[in-house]
Amino acid sequence: MEDFQIVNMYWSRSEYAISETDKKYGRMLYGVSFSLISSHEDADECVNDTYLKAWNSMPEERPTYLGAFLAKITRCLSIDRCRLKYAQKRGSGELVKELTECVVSSEDTEIAFEKGCLRETLDKFLYSLSKEKRTVFMMRYFFSMPIADISDKTGMSSGQIKMMLSRTRKSLGEFLAKEGVM
Repeated sequence: MEDFQIVNMYWSRSEYAISETDKKYGRMLYGVSFSLISSHEDADECVNDTYLKAWNSMPEERPTYLGAFLAKITRCLSIDRCRLKYAQKRGSGELVKELTECVVSSEDTEIAFEKGCLRETLDKFLYSLSKEKRTVFMMRYFFSMPIADISDKTGMSSGQIKMMLSRTRKSLGEFLAKEGVM
């Protein structure tokens, strides 16, 4: 079933919207969630919460890419669940630590984030990358995939991926500085 048909079902409040969404995107959403929280039960709950949130908040401007819309919801829910689960534990922010080397917290960054400029700047940066670099960057920082899994999917060595990510983070920092976001 096509995305626009599923979105129309959400708008007409058809209960089949959830089952069709699950058929088409359930495995992908589960993968997004599980890669972040590493718990089958929590991942299942996040996927179910995604369907509820989609049901309650389908935007006025109907999403063209339903999978991306749902993945974003799943990712946010999974990150929230992870924050709750590991709030008292140390060492759970490995990915955040990696990215902080290229983003220095400042008022300019916060203002840019609030205005939506940061998102536009990040999109601009990502589109400036080669497809291979963008894919690896997104696998690591959007889907939170471990280096070993990225290596398996891309056929590159772990060392190559680590070096690529390091250079991409450095380029991101320079790009943000050049754009005046940082």
